[in-house]
Amino acid sequence: MKIGVLGAGQLGRMLALAGYPLANRFTFLDTTGHPSAGIGEVMIDTDRRHLEEFLERVDLVTYEFEHLPVSLVQAIEEHKPVHPSSEAIRVCQNRAEEKALFDRLGIPTPAYRLVESAEALEAAARELGTPVVAKSVTEGYDGKGQAVLKDPAEATDAWHAINHPRLIVEAFVDFVREVSIIAVRGRDGEVAFYPMAENVHVDGILRYSVAPMPDLDAAIQQTADGYIRALLDELDYVGVLTLELFQTRDGGLMANEMAPRVHNSGHWTMDGAVTSQFENHLRAIQGLPLGDTSARLPTCMVNVIGREGETAALLAIEDAHLHRYDKSERPGRKLAHVNLVAPTHDALLEKVRACAALLPEAPAPRFSFE
Repeated sequence: MKIGVLGAGQLGRMLALAGYPLANRFTFLDTTGHPSAGIGEVMIDTDRRHLEEFLERVDLVTYEFEHLPVSLVQAIEEHKPVHPSSEAIRVCQNRAEEKALFDRLGIPTPAYRLVESAEALEAAARELGTPVVAKSVTEGYDGKGQAVLKDPAEATDAWHAINHPRLIVEAFVDFVREVSIIAVRGRDGEVAFYPMAENVHVDGILRYSVAPMPDLDAAIQQTADGYIRALLDELDYVGVLTLELFQTRDGGLMANEMAPRVHNSGHWTMDGAVTSQFENHLRAIQGLPLGDTSARLPTCMVNVIGREGETAALLAIEDAHLHRYDKSERPGRKLAHVNLVAPTHDALLEKVRACAALLPEAPAPRFSFE
């Protein structure tokens, strides 16, 4: 099948790598002018002049990046199947719409307020109690477009720093760890869930993901499964969906945000699960049976940020799998990831520390179950 992908970054690259064994062919439509997939056929189209040509080359369309014009996705839907749908993008692009959806489905979230001025931001910070995090309602990812207020008096500076006409202000959550649940839904409504991952962020960027978690109560996994199933069914979703959550000290879960695509916290599945998130996404959008989502062994994904490590040294670690994105080094840029697999979590942690020591800008890992 000829698959069109909106976006041409590393997620699209990994989709293609998973799809070639299925005899899929890929055409990427890049709307930024800076593609980095380095694979398949890439069409750069910053002004929609080549959209018709793109549509002629594909049977169906998916995307690896949700920050796309909704009007573009809707226009494509008039001619070709698009999975997930433009509705999923519309909701995920707007944090206010996303929170409203969570509220409607009974999915707990941190207390929040919507504000449209520095004065309203200050009032929300006083009402919710500092610290609070302020985020732009649209745009922003990997820590961009947000600020932490430790005092309401910081509202004016934060408002100007974010520089967006509407913000969502969220109360801080007393959480034990950040986790994510990834699920995939087929065209026929079949749903499969991956084991939850514990995620460690630094400066708003994901650094480590471990799955499965050794101390996760089965009831918590079931709760997360229920939350993401509700989202999948409500959106009549087809493909992989990710829901990021906070696990609180009482064992509860609070939703942070969702992503309508394959996700960084699911990269561990490439070497640690029976079927990767990338293959399952492609299976789902083509109407094929979903693959087994079970974990093979304890696995940790280590993001390579800013500067590369030495390939030979990283691959000298037993059962280490390096996935490079063929991108140039730059501060804060995701360049690659390493998947480490081990028979036990203790052995896995030893490998993670050894791997981190080989990466120039990798902070020392610390997980809640240590």
